[in-house]
Amino acid sequence: MGSQWGYDKTYMRAKHEGYRSRAAYKLQEIQKKFTIIRPTDNIVDLGAAPGSWLQVERNLTAARVLGIDLNPIAELAGVETIEGDIKDPEVIALVREKLPVVNVVLCDAAPKLSGHKSYDQARIIELNEQALAFAINVLKPGGNFAIKSFQGTDFPDFYADCRKYFYSVRTCITRSTRKGSTELYIIAKNFIGTTGQT
Repeated sequence: MGSQWGYDKTYMRAKHEGYRSRAAYKLQEIQKKFTIIRPTDNIVDLGAAPGSWLQVERNLTAARVLGIDLNPIAELAGVETIEGDIKDPEVIALVREKLPVVNVVLCDAAPKLSGHKSYDQARIIELNEQALAFAINVLKPGGNFAIKSFQGTDFPDFYADCRKYFYSVRTCITRSTRKGSTELYIIAKNFIGTTGQT
C-alpha cells in the first residue's frame, strides 16, 4: 500500500526497512516515550491494515498479537487476524475467545477523509468512540490504550471520555506526523476497569 503523501524520505525508509507503511515509526516513537507495550503483553490492534503496527508489535512482545480490520490483512508471521467490524458483538466474542487476557488495545485507524472539516472531524471522533468502547469491553484492569485522533471541536469531549477510564491520559504528536496535520495520539495507561470485570 503506497503513501498518500508521496515518496518522501520516511516512506522510502519504511520500504527499505520492510515496513508496510510509514506509520511503523509512529508506534516506535510512542513506545519509546510511553512504554505502552511490555514484553509479556497480549495486544489487539484495531483498524490494523495494512499491518505496519502489527510488524512493530510483533517485535515488542513475546505474547500474542491480534489485528482486526474490515479489510483482509496480508499474512504476517506470528500474528493472528480477524476480518470484521469492531462494533460487531461476534467480533468482540471472538477476541475474548482467542485472548482471555488483553493487556493493550491500539488503534491507528482513520476514516477516508472527504475534505469537509466538520464532517470529517465528526467521523473521526465516531471511530475513536467505537475503539474506546471496544477497549473498555476487552481490556484487563491496568491495561493500556493508544489511539490516533485529530484536533478539532469534538476532541476535548473524547479526551475527557478517555480520562474516565484510565488513570493516566496524555497526548503525543509524533515526529513522523505530516507537517500541518491536526493528527495526534492519545496515550491512555492503567485501565481503571468497569463494574463486573474481573
